[in-house]
Amino acid sequence: MKQSLLLGSEGIIAIWIREGKRGRRADDIIQLAQAKEIPVSVKRAEEFEKIAPGINHQGILAFCKAFAYSDLEHVLESASKIPGAGLLVAADHITDEGNLGALIRTSAFFGVQGLILPKDRSAGVTGKVIKRCAGTHHYLAIARVVNLGRALDFLSGKGFWIIGAAGESPQSIYRFDWARDVVLVVGNESTGLSRSAGERCHELISVPGSGSVDSLNVSVAAGIILSEICRQRRRGEPGPWGSLSK
Repeated sequence: MKQSLLLGSEGIIAIWIREGKRGRRADDIIQLAQAKEIPVSVKRAEEFEKIAPGINHQGILAFCKAFAYSDLEHVLESASKIPGAGLLVAADHITDEGNLGALIRTSAFFGVQGLILPKDRSAGVTGKVIKRCAGTHHYLAIARVVNLGRALDFLSGKGFWIIGAAGESPQSIYRFDWARDVVLVVGNESTGLSRSAGERCHELISVPGSGSVDSLNVSVAAGIILSEICRQRRRGEPGPWGSLSK
């Protein structure tokens, strides 16, 4: 919550502090909220439990407006400022809010410019997601599209390579040239990439492992792949794959 207040408070309309809550973190949040003219109320524990049952709120709640998604054109604009350095992530029907929050935080850490979500059969940006990503949703544009396949076609037409993460692919992330505009497509927690998304990928890549475990959590896999993308782009030391074409 403190991160959200520091980065931008336009979505926060009120903050509750549980009666008896003490500590530097609570004091910092109160001071930041007051500086931004966000109302702060002290509430009994019973009121917290009534409005947020079963949630690990740690004695502080923020009430926010509904999240305002970007449109796809804005996401494209964010990723097109430096040719060859565009980096977007498309979440192919990730349904778990915790996984989506972790994916947003991971994407923000590695400098992803935008995230694309489908409207149906997918988690959206909720309060739980914002809590999990610790306010890092402010660092990247997030679009919600009616049809993910058409969105990928649109970005492909703008020169982006559509690269799918698929554990069964023989193509290692370490032998792929990431020095290009990329949309990294990561799949559903249990079923992986959908057929529609997979068919639109110019290349499928995988994270090589020991073989004893056959899959990774989606945000962990994305983090490994994004780390390799950043390493190659930062040092200019891609692997010996030769040139590739669509």
